[in-house]
Amino acid sequence: MDRFDAMLAFARVVETGSFTKAAETLHMSRTSVTQSVQQLEARLRVKLLNRTTRKVRVTADGAAYYERVVRLLADMDDAETSLSGAASLPRGRLRVDVPSPFASLILIPAMPAFQARYPDIQLHLGVSDRVVDLIDENVDCVVRGGEITHQSLVARHVGDLPLGVYAAPAYLAHAGQPAHPGDLQVHPHRVVGFSLSRTRRVFPCTLKRDGVSIDVQARQALVVDDGNAYLAAGLAGIGVLWLPAYMARAHVGRGELVPLFADWRIDPMPMHIAFPPSRHVSAKLRVFIDWIVELMARHAPVISAPAAF
Repeated sequence: MDRFDAMLAFARVVETGSFTKAAETLHMSRTSVTQSVQQLEARLRVKLLNRTTRKVRVTADGAAYYERVVRLLADMDDAETSLSGAASLPRGRLRVDVPSPFASLILIPAMPAFQARYPDIQLHLGVSDRVVDLIDENVDCVVRGGEITHQSLVARHVGDLPLGVYAAPAYLAHAGQPAHPGDLQVHPHRVVGFSLSRTRRVFPCTLKRDGVSIDVQARQALVVDDGNAYLAAGLAGIGVLWLPAYMARAHVGRGELVPLFADWRIDPMPMHIAFPPSRHVSAKLRVFIDWIVELMARHAPVISAPAAF
């Protein structure tokens, strides 16, 4: 039994949930994949998978083994691609987690160009606004808005998102057009809150003009923890939003959102790409980071100089 092939077969069965699908992706016969996993279990003397006529489910021991196997396979792939002859063509699986609006509006529309440039990189994209444990979840990197305060991560500042205040025409028809940010703190005005998943603290809004700073303390009609849901709530007229310009632009153009307080400003939101300091910056991770920098340069370039990286 080739241990590398057996581990690869096992990992692919876990990921696809099927021996047949795993065999198809590996260009092997189903029998070969089944035998490889059985031999691996026999060698380890541990049951890795529970098999039924309909489903294949990983056992608790199998799940723990899978996490180690994925890291080992990634390290082996990195070792190969680090060789001078292979470094020009990065390849392998890359696990990334990004905010949902960033994925749908910026990253995924640009993905065909990335795939054309790096056809051998298999991108596994998690789309969420939650806090991701990069080590436990075996994620190579995350893209997040705001400051990265976690001391166990290396962060690169890749862009700054301009922010603005917006409301739907239906909301303004009901509550009236606010002339000053302070008006949002008075009935009948209300806002949609965005909850930061790590602390459950609602993202604050501070508007500035001519040396005056106002922290808006408005009634929250709804609090959500997902960017797409936050935007949907504003479009539905539930409350006022503070949004990155890239999320609002198309809706403003169609008349679905109205910008408020044009002579006031909100500090831009820094965007970072972060990864564990112990994680080797492989060729595939390096080119992905460079690509994200390219995307942000087009959509929201860095305003202040980033730290050395």
